Amino acid sequence: MIKNALVVTLLIAVALAAPARAQKNTLGVAPVEPAPALAAAVMKDGRNNQMDQVLQSLDEQLVDRINATRKFELVARGDLKILLTEQALAASGNVDSADRAAAQQFKLAGAKYVLATRVDGFKDFSETLPGGETGGTVTIRVLSLSAVAKIYDPTSAKLYGTANFQIRKDDRRLSPKRAAEHAVLSDELLVGVAREMAEKIANRVTDVIFPAKIIAKINKQVTINRGDGTGIAADQIWNVFAIGKELKDPDTGEILGVQEEEVGKVKITSVLPKVSNAEILGEDRGIAEGAILRLSNP
Repeated sequence: MIKNALVVTLLIAVALAAPARAQKNTLGVAPVEPAPALAAAVMKDGRNNQMDQVLQSLDEQLVDRINATRKFELVARGDLKILLTEQALAASGNVDSADRAAAQQFKLAGAKYVLATRVDGFKDFSETLPGGETGGTVTIRVLSLSAVAKIYDPTSAKLYGTANFQIRKDDRRLSPKRAAEHAVLSDELLVGVAREMAEKIANRVTDVIFPAKIIAKINKQVTINRGDGTGIAADQIWNVFAIGKELKDPDTGEILGVQEEEVGKVKITSVLPKVSNAEILGEDRGIAEGAILRLSNP
């Protein structure tokens, strides 16, 4: 008990003595973890090496894809490890949760948001089928991955948003000789699945914290603050919402969000490195700079 209190005191002292480095939009990306039941099942099937490769790739690419959004200052992994360790210490019951000074320990790493990703589904199997007139065989490797991403406030443990993603890919290789039908397919499929999952999660994180916005409008043309690599693409249809007053729970005082009113739709016409252009479809019921956009039927 005394030892834990001493650790907390030292960490608070370090935080207060260190230069203020918390950024307004800092994001800590926790290491990707498999669900315990999934880890046990994959180990039993002898596919743990393949899943580990996917997890390691997803771990690295998630940081890369989030950094590519240019919306966040990423917290160093070493600092985030300290932050998560301190959260575990607080949860142990050895720290007074009512102590306002103790709450500051969560800010040690300077993260305003923390992204936690858990993989809860993984399948990797192959099938060999006749190759038709060639006389050879076709080997099909199928890989599916499911993950849940959650965005937290590391100080209050408030959950900002959560989403589940599923990806399924297959790789077909023609084997001209039957002796080669059991050859191992390239692990590019594993990396490809991890890359696609990382991009989906990064885009979701950005959408939850920073919805796409209109930054300029000329007649029927608008410019959006989303560019290449953020999931936006030509011919997509986006719904446009005007922002109203802030919504507050009258009982708890909690901010529930802001009032929104749909004012039209736009179609993406071109995607540039940092911004995208779109044209207004149908009636314009008040589309203006500052309006937010959400992808129609994503």
